[in-house]
Amino acid sequence: MSQISQEWQGYQRADGRKGIRNLVLVVYLVECAHHVAREISYPYRKMGVHLAGFPGCYPNAYARRVLGRVCTHPNVGAVLLVSLGCESFDREGLAQEIAASSRPVELLVIQQAGGTEKTVRQGRAWIKEQLAILAQTPRCPMGIADLTIGTICGGSDATSGLTANPACGVAFDLLVDAGGTAIFEETGELFGCEDDLIRRAITPELGQVLAGSVEKAFQYYTTLGHASFAPGNAEGGLTTIEEKSLGAYLKSGSRPISGLLKPGDVPPRPGLYLLDVVPDGEVRFGFPNIADNAEIVEMIACGSHAILFTTGWGSVVGSAVAPVIKVCANPETYRRLKSDMDVNAGEILLGKADVSAVGRRIFESIIDVAGGKSTISERLGHQEFILTYKAFEPLGPACLPLT
Repeated sequence: MSQISQEWQGYQRADGRKGIRNLVLVVYLVECAHHVAREISYPYRKMGVHLAGFPGCYPNAYARRVLGRVCTHPNVGAVLLVSLGCESFDREGLAQEIAASSRPVELLVIQQAGGTEKTVRQGRAWIKEQLAILAQTPRCPMGIADLTIGTICGGSDATSGLTANPACGVAFDLLVDAGGTAIFEETGELFGCEDDLIRRAITPELGQVLAGSVEKAFQYYTTLGHASFAPGNAEGGLTTIEEKSLGAYLKSGSRPISGLLKPGDVPPRPGLYLLDVVPDGEVRFGFPNIADNAEIVEMIACGSHAILFTTGWGSVVGSAVAPVIKVCANPETYRRLKSDMDVNAGEILLGKADVSAVGRRIFESIIDVAGGKSTISERLGHQEFILTYKAFEPLGPACLPLT
């Protein structure tokens, strides 16, 4: 059994942070460069080369900030940027930000490089060179206090709030108690939990900010005329968004909440944080998040080394940059999709384990993955990544009261 005091070897970054993976990231800066970037990365997809990017041509401050955080994430050792050339993305600024983090960075502009084939050849040559260099990255002792872990639920059913989500909450309590950092989100699935958020906030002012983030989500969904409640949720036995919210909330555990983050905000110190993923300002977008992976990307932008993904119906997705640990809530789903799941929380329903034991198992899985063990989604080659348009205002002073 893994011990809370366990240490492992991480990857030392020049900014003092430590990574649990040592990746080369290939980043397209507009959808028109997506194919070329994918062709560059494809031969190396099983060698620690991941693909990410932003499809839009019109500039967006949120996307620029998130992509900057992703490119300088502690799991990333080198970055290749692929631009078409005429898009509006601030490619030079992003390259300078990456270089300032002391990571190797190369910028290829397809229109200047001579087209698809020439750009692919140049990109692959650079990656091959960087993989050899990254093999020499200094290793360093790393422990739980160095970890940031995010959590999300997707494909939820009636079992999610009974098994996987509360077990994840136990794992989060263990993580926070050991000095680590935990991030939960989905403010659109916290309706009815406002009083408890206020109670757990470390200051009254933060409590009001947390409740306000949920109210913003409620107003956003009210304007759109729907909630974060899919037909599959109902088919799986959930009856209302409030019932789904109570189950989703359990992933956060029971420890005090230290602050509110927005995408790209890195927690200033260990503790438990709520990530606000619903855009600020007037309603401009059809959906606050169009897929679970959009929220995963935002937690990665906040520094999450790995993600706990609880699922009842059975989601198979993983992610670029940060390993995804799948926790299956439903024993029948686990039976059918065992080859995609890391932890079987459905044993709780069968009476084979209790919530505390499964929570400990999840916590131990975090340590194992941080120490280098591949998650199932990693072994299967899942590297999903999605980034779209949003808008956020900077944090106010009440959001991080101890800074």
